[in-house]
Amino acid sequence: MTRTRVGFVTAVQLGLDCLIEIHRLGGPIDLVITLDDDTAKKKSGRVFLDDYAAMSGAQLHKTSHINNPETIEAIREASLDYLLVIGWSQLIAGEIFPLIKHPPLGIHPTLLPEGRGRAPIPWTILKGLRRSGVTMFELRPEADSGDIIAAEEYDVAPDETATTLYAKACNAHVSLIRHIWPDLLAGTLKGRAQDDTKATHWPQRRPADGEITEELSLEEIDRLVRATTHPYPGAFVMENNKKLIIWAGAIQKLEGGEFTTPKLARGERAFVPTDFEWVS
Repeated sequence: MTRTRVGFVTAVQLGLDCLIEIHRLGGPIDLVITLDDDTAKKKSGRVFLDDYAAMSGAQLHKTSHINNPETIEAIREASLDYLLVIGWSQLIAGEIFPLIKHPPLGIHPTLLPEGRGRAPIPWTILKGLRRSGVTMFELRPEADSGDIIAAEEYDVAPDETATTLYAKACNAHVSLIRHIWPDLLAGTLKGRAQDDTKATHWPQRRPADGEITEELSLEEIDRLVRATTHPYPGAFVMENNKKLIIWAGAIQKLEGGEFTTPKLARGERAFVPTDFEWVS
């Protein structure tokens, strides 16, 4: 019986966690695609997969874009049954789809069809959701719209941060991989169509969106800080042409002696940073 051939595309920790779990399960990965070193260094939260490739024996292909001709050729030569694309923001070109026996699979850290689009972890906190999860689905040219294979749910705490939510998403990714792996190897994965009438679309976020302005309430500041902390660029205020990046803090009544700035004060209360750094 011919062995199932699997490729994997990632450049972030949650993808590496899934690769390590697949290796623990004894599963073969025939081709790993990741960002080239120069591109990876410019991206926040990126990881390098050289050590994993050396440990597992998987072929490692580095690229600046998934749709580069040499990357498409690497996929063609690998003769893959499945291609898993996890933690990768670039959309796959249509010409790649016929090169793989089954539709490529992605995992998105929302409960699709809610939260299609970008920056799912920050948006989950900014929108005040109390329940979320990760969804494995078949990739299509339209982002996050393919048939759902499986999902893992988790609670979102009122004081959730991007750091803790990212960890929950990582754990759920690994659990999902463990759950579907036998069916993937057997070629028996089955999907169900998404209900497009329930779809929501979340836009891309940029580092500049983390700026704390005077229009924000203290509760909105707290939410923004929690949503943009590590592994993201952080919330910030500008003071005398210097950037104060705030990684954590709390809303407090001003009693004197607290470290804060006028931009973080609202009447007798303020958001008081407890973890921060100045950047020129």
